[in-house]
Amino acid sequence: MPYPDPFYPVVDSIKWVERLTKLGVGTIQLRAKELDDSGALQIVTDALAVTKGTPTKLVVNDYWRAAIVAGAEHLHLGQEDLADADLAEIRKAKLTLGVSTHDDAELATALAAKPDYVALGPIFFTTLKSMRFEPQGIAKITEWKKRIGAIPLVAIGGIKFEHAAEIFAAGADSIAVVSDVTQNADPDARVRQWLGLRAEAA
Repeated sequence: MPYPDPFYPVVDSIKWVERLTKLGVGTIQLRAKELDDSGALQIVTDALAVTKGTPTKLVVNDYWRAAIVAGAEHLHLGQEDLADADLAEIRKAKLTLGVSTHDDAELATALAAKPDYVALGPIFFTTLKSMRFEPQGIAKITEWKKRIGAIPLVAIGGIKFEHAAEIFAAGADSIAVVSDVTQNADPDARVRQWLGLRAEAA
């Protein structure tokens, strides 16, 4: 399977990791904020226990030290996290690395880290967290993809299943999804829709 998978949900709890793993999701990002070192290590360890022995790849957001100690394989960093991270240690631990970007300067910073994928967002308006950046729009996906070439491009921010075809057509390799799953009236059905789209694209 590609990494990250075309459908790439981002969740904040072990319960969601369990639920999505059981549904056969290929790549899940665990983004749990405001944890101290011990709390981060605990949740990463627990999440890895859930995905062990399954096809699901767990991506740890932010907590690179916990990811290394717990034996994770995949890491995602925002720009602030990237600035504070020890890239040499991350590479030594053989963690894949995804990096968030929002503008030209951040893209340059991300590419300097030689990431395994680049995320661009927010594509659309999102209420999930306050953003310093205006929505990027679909045209920006095409521009970013031309600039990063063979590196996988992940689109994130306010994206729903109904946008997927247009997002992929614009050049995204993967779509990171948050509220379209976690705030959906029937999350399992929505996940199956996304997984069906992945199967069509394969």
